[in-house]
Formats: sequence, structure tokens, C-alpha cells
Amino acid sequence: MTTGNTSMPTVVHHTLVEGVAVVAIDHPPVNASSQAVRRGLMDALAELVRNPAVTAVLLTCKGRTFMAGADIREFTNETIPEPDPNTVHALLESFQVPVVAALFGTVLGGGLELALACHYRVALRSTSLGLPEVTLGLVPGSGGTQRLPRLIGVAPALRMIVTGKPISAPAALDMGLVDAVFDEDLDRHALAYAAALGRAGLEARVLAQRARRLDAQDQQAIQACLDGLPPADRGGYAARACAQLLRLVDQPFAQGLREEREAFMRCRDTTESQALRHAFFAEREAGRIPGPAKDATPRTIACVGVVGAGTMGVGIAMSFANAGIPVILHDLDAGSLSRASATITASYRRLVDKHRLAASEAERRGGLIRVALDDAALAQADLIVEAAFEQIDIKETIFRRLGEIAKPTAILASNTSSLDIDHLARCSGRPADVLGMHFFSPAHIMRLVEVVRGARTAPDALATAMILAKRMGKVPVVSGVCYGFIGNRMLEGYLRETESLLLEGATPARIDGALEAFGLAMGPCRMLDLAGVDVAAKVVLARQASGHLPPDPAYRVVVQTLHDLGRHGQKTGTGFYRYEDGRRTDAPELPAIMAQLAHAHGIRQRPDIGAEEIVDRCLLPLMMEGYRILEEGIAARSGDIDTVWLNGYGFPAWRGGPMFYARTLGRDELIRRMETYARTLGNAFAYWDVPRIPE
Repeated sequence: MTTGNTSMPTVVHHTLVEGVAVVAIDHPPVNASSQAVRRGLMDALAELVRNPAVTAVLLTCKGRTFMAGADIREFTNETIPEPDPNTVHALLESFQVPVVAALFGTVLGGGLELALACHYRVALRSTSLGLPEVTLGLVPGSGGTQRLPRLIGVAPALRMIVTGKPISAPAALDMGLVDAVFDEDLDRHALAYAAALGRAGLEARVLAQRARRLDAQDQQAIQACLDGLPPADRGGYAARACAQLLRLVDQPFAQGLREEREAFMRCRDTTESQALRHAFFAEREAGRIPGPAKDATPRTIACVGVVGAGTMGVGIAMSFANAGIPVILHDLDAGSLSRASATITASYRRLVDKHRLAASEAERRGGLIRVALDDAALAQADLIVEAAFEQIDIKETIFRRLGEIAKPTAILASNTSSLDIDHLARCSGRPADVLGMHFFSPAHIMRLVEVVRGARTAPDALATAMILAKRMGKVPVVSGVCYGFIGNRMLEGYLRETESLLLEGATPARIDGALEAFGLAMGPCRMLDLAGVDVAAKVVLARQASGHLPPDPAYRVVVQTLHDLGRHGQKTGTGFYRYEDGRRTDAPELPAIMAQLAHAHGIRQRPDIGAEEIVDRCLLPLMMEGYRILEEGIAARSGDIDTVWLNGYGFPAWRGGPMFYARTLGRDELIRRMETYARTLGNAFAYWDVPRIPE
């Protein structure tokens, strides 16, 4: 699915070439279906259906892609504006001459449904085809759930529709979704294909594809799919509706279309769909820079330097190489550089072994990264990303040096997750060129990048970082300067309450289970074990040293204690859990450790803490910090905060992000819950103070 721009004039051209009527949609940027497009198609097709000179119809699009989806903004209407897509599709199918769709680019959602209504489909080899409506909490609403299984069979259609994942043109050819694939010159080949069909006449098999009986194997496939989906009230509503609709393929086609549309309208009105559509638009809006940088001319980036050859540095270097950008990976330790080279080679080899990357492409990407022991090599870089250990004195030294050796036009970025970008900018002596690029680990896999705008960051430097992040396939979000920026600042209250619950007697498994049942990809105790309890403890100590902690003697005492006990998480085999032979089990000794800490800090234990309280106490501080971030201007939009948490922290997309979820609860309910916990738990350290919450 994609958005269109209905304010732009829509043009549907048609010309007659030796009996073939070539109908071309010209609706930039992605030829999205809209009322204007459908009206243009209806007018053109109504004229052609009466023309006896037409022996075939070739449907295509101008620009970079065939129709890439529907105009999502139309989904908020009570009814779909006329002409209805199904009306257009019925007219296409009614032609008594062959109708061929020439597919290229991304043929998604309404675009694929339009193509399915044609009698034949041909495609460029590079084409992607899919029905991704489920990712927006919807079902295909214009025949997709009925035509696709009737054409290719229930099981493969089920996989495409329920997962929403696109397939390649060769795969579509193998399953009979397209009839021919061409390597180049689609217009010429498609025209010849349509002309040949026109001479042969319309085959009876095209009209017969609607008749398909469900057999036992089909029924089993549908039931197995339903059994594997989450409950309807836990993000599975649309996926379940999709699977159920495929049971209609042995019913009259008109009934299938009618029930499909009814299901579409039901899905559209669910909180799940509203949340997923919010996330869709929020991610795109986050890429639009607020303020003067939106009109700045970006700098040219032909070479990138990365300082630090540890895990983050390697992941960042691979991210740039994956985007085709040459990288200089620098470290003062030769052993670190050697290990980094081996890691990069092994990572690309695994992708080749899994058939996710061609060997030649892996070699090309690896060849874009060269290591350098001498930092003088960084002088040729247009952007230098510092990815050293999270320690302020180390980063100060690096930025002083980069300020001396970097070319005058170079941008200097820090990958810090929490430290003061403005301070590092001053250390460099050239603050206009300095910003933050906080990649999330593993950097070559995770999509999120927090782009941190300093007080004196030049608009063109910010614009360059945002464009570059998109070029890498990342989701960039602009943040202002504060401790932890957007994501980690909000995480602090979440982890604080996690530790409070542990001290009060809740087990790691109970806490993780409650939050994972809510929809988070990983509970906080599992997350800390994975990231490293020692890392979390050092962050707390750094904040303590800087005077940024509340005067609470129990504040984050759990990770500090576990760190002192050598329980650093998965890396040491013990943390909040035990780890052995790749298996995670409860740590039977942990409750006693928590009981001792609770006694030392005068905390009463009550092991019967329920899941609802766990979710409330962890998420309410997180959401309240989000409101403070908005009030301070650290984030420009609440959707930016949601984008950070959806892409960097595993917040469930079907809940829309923490700020969207807060709106579903409502201002009065948020205040009521915060005041309840302030009263029952005490509020000596202002943990339950309520910030300004918009009406």
C-alpha cells in the first residue's frame, strides 16, 4: 500500500498501436490508485470496449513503477469514492479481447488487484508483487483475496496475503501469477505479447479461473495458518480475517467480493488498523526535517570514515558498504582491526550461504571497507562516524583530533547513545559540522537511526545525515540534545520500574511475560541480559557521576548489584536468568538476592503483583517522559517518538507506538492511573508527577 496525491492532475492516456490499445496511467510519483485514476480508467476503457478496431488491450504505467497501491487517505471515508475499484476491475474482465498488464517496479496492494483483473500479466524480472494490506491492519479490499487463490491456489495465496510479504517476478512466474518475465525493454515485449494474443483471441481458461473448489489440503492449510496467528485482540485481527476470506473461493465470486469488502470495512475501523496506519504515516513524516534544514542543500558524501572497530563500528561500516559507499574503518589497535575484518567477511559469507546475497555482491560490499591503523586516512572522508566506547573522555579526545584532521567540508558524527553532542561539538572546534548518528545494535540490521541535532549543527549537515540514513535503508528520526535523546531517555523510567517490581517480589519471568503478552518483542529482563547487565550498570554509574540521578538510594540498584556479582547476562551465563547450551532458564537464586536488596532498602515484598500493574508501571513512566520530550522540543512530533520505539525497541506496531497507545487510553485515564500509583507507591522522588498532556 502507498499514498497518492489526489491534488495532482491524473492522466490516463490511450493509443492504438496495430490493433493493441495501450492504456497508460500517468499519476506521479507511484501511480497510486485514487478516485481520479479510477475515473480516468473507466472513461478510457468505456471508450475502447466499443471500438471494433481493438484486438487487445495493454495496461501499463508511466514513471518508475506500475501502480504501487491505493491512496490510503481514502480509507478514512465512510465509503470508497466512486468509481469503486471493483467496478473498474469488472469492466476490465468483461473485455472480449485479451487484456494484458505490463508490470514493473513495485506492484502492491491495489496495483496487484488491478493486474489480477486483467486476463494476462507480464513483468520485468526486477518487479516485486504483493498484497501488503495486512501490515496496515486491513484485508485486500478489491478482489485480492478472491482472485489470487483462484489463480494460483490457496496455499501460496495464503502465504502472500497473510504475511503481506512481496515476491519476485520469477517466483510469480513459477506459481502462475504472471505469464511471462522479461529482462529488459518491457514496453516492446509486452506490446508484442499483447498483439500475439490479439491475433489468437481470448482463451476460455481466463474466464474459467474463477471456479475453484476447496479440497481437504486447502482447508488444512487455512486452519494451520489460523492456528499459528496471534489472537484477534493481540494484533491478529486482520491476518485472521484474511485467512478466513480464502474459504470463500468455492462460493460464487460476487459473494466473495461482497464479503471481502465487508471485512475490509470492519478491519478499517479497528484500533489495530488505526494504529498500523498511524505508524505508516508517522515513519514517513519522521523523515521530513522540521525547521530550516528541510530546504538545505545536502553535502556530497563519497567516502565515510568510522572510528572504532568494535561491534558497533563494524555494523556501521557494513551499513554504509551495503549502500554502496566506500568506508575507511579506523582503530588504534591492530588486533581490533584484524578481528573486524574477519567479522565482516564472516557476516557476508553467512548471507551468501543462506542465499540472501550473491557471492559477487558480498565480495563487492566487503571490498568497499578498508581498515586503517593511522587516523590520517580519515582526512579523505566526507563523513566520519565516531563509534568508540561510551566514555566521555575517550570521545572528547577523538573529536579534538577529528576537528584537526577532517577536511573542511566533512561532517563529524557521534554514535553515542546518551552523551552530550553539544559538548563534543565544542571539543571539535567546528560545531556546525557536528551531530549525532545513534545507530541501534546490530547496526547493519536495525533500521532506526536517531539523528541528533546540536545547538549549532548546520542545516546542510543535518539534511545530509537524514538523506544518507534513507540511502542506507534506515529510518531516521531527528532528536534534540538531552540525556538518552528520545529512545533511551524514555527507557530509563521503564527500567527503573522494572527494578522496583523486582525488589517488590515480581520475578523476571513474570515481568517479561506480562510485557511480551502486551506485545513487546522482548521483556526488559531478557533485553538487559542480551545487551549486557554490565553495560546497563556502567550507564547508571556514569549518570550518577554526572549528578543526573534522583536522590533515591534504591535507584537502579538491581543492575548495579548483579554487575558486582559478575552476573552480566548472556555473556557470562547468568544475569536475570541462567543460560546454558543456548537455553534460558529461571535463576532460582535470584529471588533471594532481590529479597536481600528489598530488606536493605526497606521495601515490602508482595510476589502476587499482577500483569496489569506490571504493564502500567513500566509503560506509564515511558509515556509520560514522551510528553516531556515533546514539551521540551526534543522531538518535533509524537509520531517521531512512536517511530523510534516501533523501530528501535520492539514496541508492538499494532498498538501504534507508546504515544498513540497513550491517546487510546485518553488523557483522563492516564492522569487517573498516575495519581493512583503516586498515592499507593508514594511519590517522594516525583516519579509519578504528571506532565502536560494535550487535550
